[in-house]
Amino acid sequence: MDGEMDEAMRAHFPVSFGKQSTSEHRSSSVHLATRRTLEPPSNSSFSSAADAVVKSSWVGELRKPNTAPLNFEEEAIGLLPSVTSRHETVYDDDRVVIGPPPPPPSSSDALDAEEDEEEMIGPPRPRNGASDDGSDSDLDDSPPNDNIRIPLSNEIVLKGHSRIVSALAIDHSGSRVLSGSYDYTVRMYDFQGMTSKLQSFRQLEPFEGHQVRSISWSPTSDRFLCVTGSAQAKIYDRDGLTLGEFIKGDMYIRDLKNTKGHISGLTGGEWNPKSKETVLTSSEDGSLRVWDVNDFTSQKQVIKPKLARPMRVPVTACAWDHEGKRIVGAVGDGSIQLWSIKPGWGSRPDIHVEIAHKDDVSGLKFSADGLILLSRSMDSTLKVWDLRQMKNPIKIFENIPNHYPQTNAAFSPDEQLIFTGTSVEKEDTTGGTLCFYDRKKLELISKIGISPHQSVVRCAWHPKINQVFATVGDKKEGGTHILYDPSMSHRGALVCVARAPRRKSVDDFEAQPIVHNPHALPLFRDQPSRKRQREKILKDPLKSHKPELPVNGPGFGGRVGATKGSLLTQYLMKQGGLIKETWMEEDPREAILKYADAAAKDPKFIAPAYAETQPKPVFAESDSDDEQESGH
Repeated sequence: MDGEMDEAMRAHFPVSFGKQSTSEHRSSSVHLATRRTLEPPSNSSFSSAADAVVKSSWVGELRKPNTAPLNFEEEAIGLLPSVTSRHETVYDDDRVVIGPPPPPPSSSDALDAEEDEEEMIGPPRPRNGASDDGSDSDLDDSPPNDNIRIPLSNEIVLKGHSRIVSALAIDHSGSRVLSGSYDYTVRMYDFQGMTSKLQSFRQLEPFEGHQVRSISWSPTSDRFLCVTGSAQAKIYDRDGLTLGEFIKGDMYIRDLKNTKGHISGLTGGEWNPKSKETVLTSSEDGSLRVWDVNDFTSQKQVIKPKLARPMRVPVTACAWDHEGKRIVGAVGDGSIQLWSIKPGWGSRPDIHVEIAHKDDVSGLKFSADGLILLSRSMDSTLKVWDLRQMKNPIKIFENIPNHYPQTNAAFSPDEQLIFTGTSVEKEDTTGGTLCFYDRKKLELISKIGISPHQSVVRCAWHPKINQVFATVGDKKEGGTHILYDPSMSHRGALVCVARAPRRKSVDDFEAQPIVHNPHALPLFRDQPSRKRQREKILKDPLKSHKPELPVNGPGFGGRVGATKGSLLTQYLMKQGGLIKETWMEEDPREAILKYADAAAKDPKFIAPAYAETQPKPVFAESDSDDEQESGH
């Protein structure tokens, strides 16, 4: 009876009234806009898209925005969201979907993984057999090795930079992302507080006019290190507030061990993965330095690499191992040097490879077991080294373009894959890509297209959220691409993509004040005039060629003016009575007659030969009393 009454009351309300239970339909449509379109090239000889993915030489194109028409009747009743842009999803009701969509009921393993509080590190185990719906989606998004699955089905882009993004750091929980760029800024993104608009919540500029070259989180993710092109690295807290900057050394001291800090621009830096108080930096001055974040005035250790002859060669890259007990550095002469931290250790390297690369090394990376070292160089190669035998690399991957000194190489979470980014060349048609290699077989597995016209610099695969990050950019724009799969990834990009922006309400209304400025309108604007410019020129004696004014009083030492002196000290001494000038009050004739007796006794101004023939001067005597009183 109650059910019949509810249905009768429901008939009086529109269909869209109330909240609809469309979670399953909404989950599939939320990630529709971020779906990557995997289309093989037109000149490919592959029979299907699945066969194209299997071939390692195929490059996936950039995903295209979904242009499928929506059913407006379903949208009206709230079954479908209204997609307003590529990354913005607005729902008709007030619901906000947080986190990834729930898995289908048939997938019991995935459901248990969602309910379990412990997080899975690395990609999940592959499912046995084909999918429930019989589709070949797993073949489209996975490399040929069935034991390794790369989350590639969906993609979002964190934009905001105006130059290439050269630095990337994701905290250990996978909730906060930092990106640094050649536009001198650092942008901070938070997945938990970010909506589908994908906007950063804070922007920093560590040093004006210096590129951001490296960013590294502390082991506890409460602080991060920022390395720029200046000689001083900075430490920020988690919210982007400055905690301090390291001191700069004296550039006039020849020995680098006697300086308190770097004297040239920094090239790289990394936080010790096991110590929250220790960081490492490398510089163009040819040294590596270990710092204590509690003391910004001096470093703990100065490391000078071994060189063939005494000179300053820049250190282009540096890295810690996973235990924080070894340091590796790449020197500009092509060598790779490794130091073990032990009591009494110094600048002498434990391992020294003289000619590791033909060009500068842009990235170094240790494996978790401490047996493998990756070195990415600007000579378009990626080398894999066995730390137990460093004479020759065990594998060299060639023809990988690299034009940026911050390009790195990384491992997958389970370290079965090695991947790195490529740069765009002038006549290249593939664009920036991510190249994945098998660590055991040492062969190319997959080559994934990220951007058709922008180079890929930094890359990372976060183990907890199982998402792949790749930074791209050029001289006009930069961004961070995040690849994920709703069935494999956790939180991260899935949280912000599914969260619609908050709708504007009546309380958000702000009355904009009307400013009346009639002179700004073209109707009331004055015609351009040069009257002020002419008046300014007339006041300038040089530009106006104005003649000099006559002196307003007796001059001194030439044309000086009424101050009777050319210097301020002379003028003050005269006004104070320290210097008395009597010649201004004397009669010129009396001043000359003072020397008449001296000239008669000692005629040195008149030759003695004319003394007898020279007439005696007779001066006229004044008859006027006025002239006698005035002295004239």
